Amino acid sequence: MHKHHTLEGLFAGLAAASIWGGMYVVSKVVLDVIPPFSLLFLRLILGALTLGIVIYFRDKKAGQKTVITKEFFWTSFLVGFVGYGISLGFQFVGTKLSTASNGALVTSATPAFVLLFAPFLLGEKATPRRILALVISTLGVLAVIDPRNAELSPTLFWGNMSLLAAALTWALYSVLVRKVSRSSDLLVGSTLMLLGGVPSSLAFGIWEINIQGVGEITWGIFGGILFLGIVSTAIAMFLWNYAFAELPAAVASLTFFAQPVVGTLLGWLFLSENITSLFLAGGVLIGIGILIASGE
Repeated sequence: MHKHHTLEGLFAGLAAASIWGGMYVVSKVVLDVIPPFSLLFLRLILGALTLGIVIYFRDKKAGQKTVITKEFFWTSFLVGFVGYGISLGFQFVGTKLSTASNGALVTSATPAFVLLFAPFLLGEKATPRRILALVISTLGVLAVIDPRNAELSPTLFWGNMSLLAAALTWALYSVLVRKVSRSSDLLVGSTLMLLGGVPSSLAFGIWEINIQGVGEITWGIFGGILFLGIVSTAIAMFLWNYAFAELPAAVASLTFFAQPVVGTLLGWLFLSENITSLFLAGGVLIGIGILIASGE
């Protein structure tokens, strides 16, 4: 791996995971007013529109026009359907039927699933170094989110299964992004991927609104939607895709662990939540795991 690209890729992955770790508070406020699939539809449309504007000005500056082949369109669209149509759908259902702490615990399995898919879809071997990095980082994330808070009640079974399916399909999406990005324009591909989640989120969104309606859209809620659409979707999703385009999938996936760390830090900063010595030790282990993986 070229050192310059390695650092750029690591920074992009960590930045994406940090944005997602920090969007919890905004999401919570907006979700009190707009149902989840309806919000996802708005996020995807806003995200695709934002990246589309970037492509337009990029092409204008370069004096060129982006040409999208039929094959590239459908490949990117279907990869996006896996990530934003299926995975985020499972995530919403799982979060509703299970608990937040279970959600954090189960989705932390994503990098392990990436390590599982990468050899088959990308031909990237699970080297001893990558396995060691994953084990150390996973121990770190377990310390950060503290599995003792998890609930394994039979009533939460389907919620936990949905969360597991979300982690599995997000790992598959991430590996497929690397496969597609090897021979394509990442910015255009990312835009088409966001559009891949639109049909299902629109269908479920209409169903949700018919059942529970929409609350009052204040300026604060409007600002929250813009933040989630532009920052958490357009920027963060592109950065995540960029990390997987630049780095071996097993290395890029470890940046996912920045999510619970940032979420906990923001909880401490804004909600006066406690930071434990276990959290600090976990943060150090995650950092060590990422360093080991990136030093290959």
